[in-house]
Amino acid sequence: MTRDHCTGTRQTDSLPRLNSKVKKKQHHQRGLGGVASSSPAVDEHTVDIEISFENASFLEPIKAHLNSLSFPIQVNSTDQVINILSIEVTTVCRPAGNEIWCSCETGYRWPQESCLPHLTCQDHGGSPAGNHCSCLKGLPPKGPFCQLRGDVTLRMSVRLNVGFQEDLRNSSSALYRSYKTDLEMAFWKGYRILPGFKMVTVTGFRPGSVVVTYEVTTTTSSPELMRKANEQVLQNLNQTYKMDYNSFQAVTSNETKFSVIPEIIFEGDTVSLVCENEVPSSNVSWYHVERRSDVQNSSRFWIYTSVLNNMTSLSRFTIYNITQGDAGEYICKLTLDIFEYEARKKINVTPIRISANEEMQVMCNSPVSLNCCSDIHVNWSKIEWKQEGKISIPGNSETDTDPRCSKYTLHANEVQCLSGSAGTQVVYTCEFTSAHGARGSKNIQVTFTSVANLIITPDPISVSEGQSLSIKCTSDVNSYDEVYWNTSAGIKIHKRFYTTRRCPNGTESVLTVKTATREWNGTYYCIFRYKNSYRVATKDVTVHPLPLESNIMVDPLEAVVPLRGSRHLKCCIEDDEDYKVTFQMDSWFFPAAKEVNGKQVCYKYDFTANSVFQCPKHVDVFCHFTNAVNNSVRSTSMKLNLVPEMTIMCQDPVIGVGEPGRVIQKLCQFSDIPSSPGGPAGGIITYECVGSQWKVKRNNCISAPINSLLQLAKALIKSPTQDKKLATYLKDLSISTGKVENEVSSFPGSLGAIINILDLLSTVPTQVNSEMMTHVLSTVNVILDKPILSTWKVLQQQQTNQSSQLLDSVERFSRALQSEDGTSLCISQTNVQMKGMVIRSGHPKSYKQSFVFADSDLWGNVAIDNFQLENLQTDSSIVTVAFPTLKTIIAQEVQGENFTNSLVMTTTVTHNITMPFSISMTFKNNNPLGGLPQCVFWNFNLANHTGGWDNSGCYVKEVNEDSVSCSCDHLTSFSILMSPDSPDPGSLLKILLDIISYIGLCFSILSLAACLVVEAVVWKSVTKNRTSYMRHTCIVNIAASLLVADIWFIVAAAIDDHHYILNETACVATTFFIHFFYLSVFFWMLTLGLMLFYRLVFILHDTSRSTQKAIAFSLGYGCPLVISVITVGATQPQEVYTRKNACWLNWEDTKALLAFIIPALIIVVVNVTITVVVITKILRPSIGDKPSKQEKSSLFQISKSIGVLTPLLGLTWGFGLATVFPGSNAVFHIVFTLLNAFQGLFILLFGCLWDQKVQEALLNKFSLSRWSSQLSKSTSLGSSTPVFSMSSPISRRFNNLFGKTGTYDVSTPETTSSSVENTSSAYSLLN
Repeated sequence: MTRDHCTGTRQTDSLPRLNSKVKKKQHHQRGLGGVASSSPAVDEHTVDIEISFENASFLEPIKAHLNSLSFPIQVNSTDQVINILSIEVTTVCRPAGNEIWCSCETGYRWPQESCLPHLTCQDHGGSPAGNHCSCLKGLPPKGPFCQLRGDVTLRMSVRLNVGFQEDLRNSSSALYRSYKTDLEMAFWKGYRILPGFKMVTVTGFRPGSVVVTYEVTTTTSSPELMRKANEQVLQNLNQTYKMDYNSFQAVTSNETKFSVIPEIIFEGDTVSLVCENEVPSSNVSWYHVERRSDVQNSSRFWIYTSVLNNMTSLSRFTIYNITQGDAGEYICKLTLDIFEYEARKKINVTPIRISANEEMQVMCNSPVSLNCCSDIHVNWSKIEWKQEGKISIPGNSETDTDPRCSKYTLHANEVQCLSGSAGTQVVYTCEFTSAHGARGSKNIQVTFTSVANLIITPDPISVSEGQSLSIKCTSDVNSYDEVYWNTSAGIKIHKRFYTTRRCPNGTESVLTVKTATREWNGTYYCIFRYKNSYRVATKDVTVHPLPLESNIMVDPLEAVVPLRGSRHLKCCIEDDEDYKVTFQMDSWFFPAAKEVNGKQVCYKYDFTANSVFQCPKHVDVFCHFTNAVNNSVRSTSMKLNLVPEMTIMCQDPVIGVGEPGRVIQKLCQFSDIPSSPGGPAGGIITYECVGSQWKVKRNNCISAPINSLLQLAKALIKSPTQDKKLATYLKDLSISTGKVENEVSSFPGSLGAIINILDLLSTVPTQVNSEMMTHVLSTVNVILDKPILSTWKVLQQQQTNQSSQLLDSVERFSRALQSEDGTSLCISQTNVQMKGMVIRSGHPKSYKQSFVFADSDLWGNVAIDNFQLENLQTDSSIVTVAFPTLKTIIAQEVQGENFTNSLVMTTTVTHNITMPFSISMTFKNNNPLGGLPQCVFWNFNLANHTGGWDNSGCYVKEVNEDSVSCSCDHLTSFSILMSPDSPDPGSLLKILLDIISYIGLCFSILSLAACLVVEAVVWKSVTKNRTSYMRHTCIVNIAASLLVADIWFIVAAAIDDHHYILNETACVATTFFIHFFYLSVFFWMLTLGLMLFYRLVFILHDTSRSTQKAIAFSLGYGCPLVISVITVGATQPQEVYTRKNACWLNWEDTKALLAFIIPALIIVVVNVTITVVVITKILRPSIGDKPSKQEKSSLFQISKSIGVLTPLLGLTWGFGLATVFPGSNAVFHIVFTLLNAFQGLFILLFGCLWDQKVQEALLNKFSLSRWSSQLSKSTSLGSSTPVFSMSSPISRRFNNLFGKTGTYDVSTPETTSSSVENTSSAYSLLN
């Protein structure tokens, strides 16, 4: 097959022309010699034909005629057959003024070689944008005409109205191959008429009847020609396929030009998506793939489609202020007839990212540059700087060498940035704008600070050791992040030495040293830091050497000097400075002689007692040390006692002389105690002259190594770098204590010195690591060793509180402990063990620690549940320290014989606990038969702040043969006490009292309720006269008050029984109402008695019912209210209104319980007296003193009620008062519980049902005669409300009325405190 291109004659006139391309096939007959055969040979040619017209109006009819032809058209000749397959118009030239414009038809274009040398139509605005070669001015002189475009693959489909079979899904099935072969043959025959047709392929089948998908490779074809081709397909396909002509669809994707402006899209840009297709149709739609929706015009989206020159479709989709959500793939689809011209483009939206320092500090008078840079290299249309703030400080924008960046230079002068604006923040914004409208900005917060003018104490600071010094540093700027002081070595001085405060016009920081030492000599730096800016002021401090008073050792401390005798006096220091030393006696000063002995320098003077002095006389002698700057210090006094020589009996060259019975003290280093090479010994030794010999009365000497450490500790806490030196010192202390253990056991003074050292060091405000804590506990282990217990006894005999002091020191170290590496802490020594953990974020475990001391046969456990740990701050440390021997030595005299051996366990938390905290402990019970255990903690506030055991907030959970379990609501030092007067748990007495309490309370409440019901039923029948009315009014109020009081007792008992952490407000309210309503019971009984007395004694005086009621209610409720309010008002401000572990009136601290006991007992006495007088008056009336028969009956009934109820109530509270005293017999507890348990029943029987009128009213009401007869015989007495049993919830409430708290009966001696603010965390067991 060959292709020939023939071009017709070219015209040079201006007539319209039409070029057509004719496609034909020629069939030739060829003969071959010898064999007769015929075979058609087919040649295919394409011929270009040019047609010119005289009239342009002929163009469209000719084109229409050509389009209407049916192909193929057969042309016969003698030797060949020609079939014309198609005729297509390719090029049309039309006159345009004096020019001819030639344009290509659809599917054709000018070759590139024709476009370049010729002037195109768009130069004059006639060609669509983007189609630069669709129209030329005149035909190219050397041809060719418009040519077919490049290959286009049409994705097409058509429906067959036959049933779909599953084999059509399988490309290897026979059915699939049969369909494919038949369809491709029909497609080939039909689409070969398309210009540039190359191939057609069936790609598959899908349901929907049967939808055939296939691809046609050709050049762009017009809809008219495609319809003709589809008709040819239908004619060439077997009719059994039932092809639906109207179902043809075609999609082409490479005919559309899709462009996006700009190429790099930023958030906020205005973006244009342009779809251009040389198809004259405006039916264009846009689709966003990610949103799965068609794009419609809106405020941000705008679509405009137009057809240019009836040839080209141009659709522009504009997105305003584009966002990240608009990113994704877009489809532009043009629909024309069966054709869909589709193009896709994916766009990415990039946020504008600008990098800059978000915060900057600018010092006034100092230029600074602000810089902003974008992350992407783009030529920005504009970069602007803006500012917003209280002050206006503009700058200059500069172009950076990097086009991505912009620089803004500020220079704030004094006018713009006054001192008042120090710390003022201004926000500068750099805004980048793209060429298409996107804006990105970055805020830079600039803080303007004036140059802080620091003014430090101007005067030279020159002090001597022992004096105080103060350095004031002020700034005119009150905005700062930190103010601190440094030494010349760059070491921060601890905050305890200085204070900083803001003033209206600046800031002031004052460094204060109460006792200057030589370590404070040097230069000090006052540093103000704001952000990364520092202002520093310096001050030189000169500390001149001068001994501290405590470092001047005098000999003697006191001495006896015989008249006309002499005595050597000396003052020694560990310092060889050049001092002027004088001895002062009264107003006389004497020069001293200097003597150097190694490191020690002594100044001596020989005192002579001459005849000037009279005997006896006491002389105080001092030595004065004066340094180079004329500052002086005076030693402690040396007391000289002048006595007649004849009285002296004791003489010693070292100790001195004295008369019998004389007691003197002497520094140990000047005594006859052997000296050690480690330096001078410390402490004081006391001598007494017995007969003619000096005897050691008390030895408080401190060994030289320990004394040296004590002096270093005293110097350490005065050092500016004490926190840095602490670790080294604790290590030295541990090593030295271990070496001198024998000396510690021999000298109580050494033991006391070590305790004082630990106390001093525990006040150093710094964190303690595990290594430091190991050294602390190593020292504690030595001084708590069993061989040293005898030395502890000497300290206890001297009434010192050093055992409590030791416990307090260990707790302070524990609270400062921080773990560096893990969550577990564990240190174990023979006489002390420490375990703990660090609370980490999301820590799942509860706190459980066990301690076992095999040598002491003691053990204990501590537990804190996970719920409690969740309330602690992250990185808090919980530390428990257990001591097996401390209980034996700590404040033994406090408990006397009630003491049992147990552990002392102290638990601390590094951070403060702001909410109630529950801790459970288990102690080994070494005294299972010794009585009821009592959980206690060490309260440092007791015994004049020397400490003692306290049971506030603690209770016993469980007692076994070998263990005691305790629970407390605070972290303190815990132990166990034994209460000898309390019944053992599970004892018969305890069970009996519990039963009486529970049964009695039920009877009491039911009886009181019944009494009120009966009174309501018979009220009208029994209140016909004034006396009966007032009597029943009193009975109703007595019953109601006692009923309410019992209910409040239930509330308080529930709190105590469940050991809830006593809410102070709720407990105070409960106590107040119990007090008030119990007093109301007594005062209404008093009202009843006074009313009876009034009716019989003042017969002729008549008072109205309303007046009597007013007086009765004022007395019955007014007086109790006044007493209750005064009681709570006088005691609650000091928090001593209630007991510490029970909701009832305090007895131990304020005796507030007397506000109930005294009124109650007075009323009992008054009512008994009234009853006797009234009964006598009724039996023996005076002349004219005869009340009516009805009133006499009421009065007699009243007197019977009072006569029975008052003694019962009086006896009840009398027995209750007896149980307060320690050692009271158990009989008092039983009787008191019985009487109190049935108090409500007594009121029902004797106050209500015993009244004959009440009985008659009930009989009339219910007609129960048998009940009446039985009731008249019911006169037996019972017992009362469950007030004072030993350990049931309700019984504990009543027992608390007279001294019982918690789980102990009223006789239990409680150790309480008026304050628990300063409490230890040591817990133990006493018997």
